[in-house]
Amino acid sequence: MKIIYFDCPTGIAGNMILGALIDAGLSEKHLKKELKKLALDGYQLKVSRQKSNGLSASFVEVKTKEQHHHRRLPDILKLIDKSKLDQEIKDNAKAIFKRLAQAEARVHGTSVNKVHFHEVGAVDAIVDIVGACIGFYALDIEEIYCSPLNVGKGTIEHTHGTLSVPSPATLELLKGIPFYSNGIRQELVTPTGAAIVTTLARNFGDIPRIKAISVGLGLGNHKLEKQANMLRVIIGEMQLQTEHDAVLEIEANIDDMDPKRYNNAIRQIIRAGALDCWISPILMKKERGAVKLSVLCELGDKDRILEAVFKSTTSFGTRMCLVTREKLKKSFRKVSTKHGKARVKHGCLGTKLVTISPEYEDYNRIAKKHHIPIQKVYNDIIKNL
Repeated sequence: MKIIYFDCPTGIAGNMILGALIDAGLSEKHLKKELKKLALDGYQLKVSRQKSNGLSASFVEVKTKEQHHHRRLPDILKLIDKSKLDQEIKDNAKAIFKRLAQAEARVHGTSVNKVHFHEVGAVDAIVDIVGACIGFYALDIEEIYCSPLNVGKGTIEHTHGTLSVPSPATLELLKGIPFYSNGIRQELVTPTGAAIVTTLARNFGDIPRIKAISVGLGLGNHKLEKQANMLRVIIGEMQLQTEHDAVLEIEANIDDMDPKRYNNAIRQIIRAGALDCWISPILMKKERGAVKLSVLCELGDKDRILEAVFKSTTSFGTRMCLVTREKLKKSFRKVSTKHGKARVKHGCLGTKLVTISPEYEDYNRIAKKHHIPIQKVYNDIIKNL
């Protein structure tokens, strides 16, 4: 799966997104050709190469003629719908503008369709939003991920007067999204930038496991004193989003132990701190039937586990090796049934829930307590998920 990750140490804005996409491989010629499919005039898209604190990046300017009217959401949606852009581009652009309109409506206490977009609805914002969607489509981006957003601090001058950073509309868009300020006295996240990423990004957090294909830098408008004002995008193939670690595997071949003692041995080893323990039938040399005891444990628990193995089995020695594990991200939640509560294990691959499993110990306990079939308790839990 091809993804893009937005790294936002100095925030995000519409023109920074366009600059980073162009730097990462989006053809400027293709972008301008696609934007012409909008019945939109009165602007010029200028792309240049500039430096910030010694780093080179693409800088995008949308130069517009003075606008004497404001657009409402129905005007913008109509403009997009009438274009000959691909449907996916249209759908994404409209979703972004709808989210932006909802934020503005809540801030101003009006309805979505009556919102006057002011600067946000001007030509440059339409170019930024539709242009970003054109870029994602042209680069075959399947999913978008983003870092927590640095919003900056201080105040900005607005048509509504002096406002604190982040602006009311931006803050509304950032509800439920991780953001912070490291003290830079600038507006670092604009409503346009916030609307794009909060609408389309699948997750906000650390960079996922990715095999990078290309990297792009998009320059921001402000000059910062101690760092480059740049948005970085990383495009690449998503690797399997499992959690991974390493544990110790201990093995012993046993051919002279009473099978009635196997269960007790497993219990004692688990009590000593093993992550897992099992016994498998094997055939040894000279056609001797035997079992293989296998134990997984943390490195720090090795001595306790070995003591439990030697005390509870007839083994005279073990083999040990370090093994790596790939795991789903695991979490639990409780589900209520008419017979009681039981834990349910959720397994996530990255941010995707891929498996659900009721906890055996819980539904076995409920079945014994109420003298009902264990399968019935299991079915009741599944029904209440």
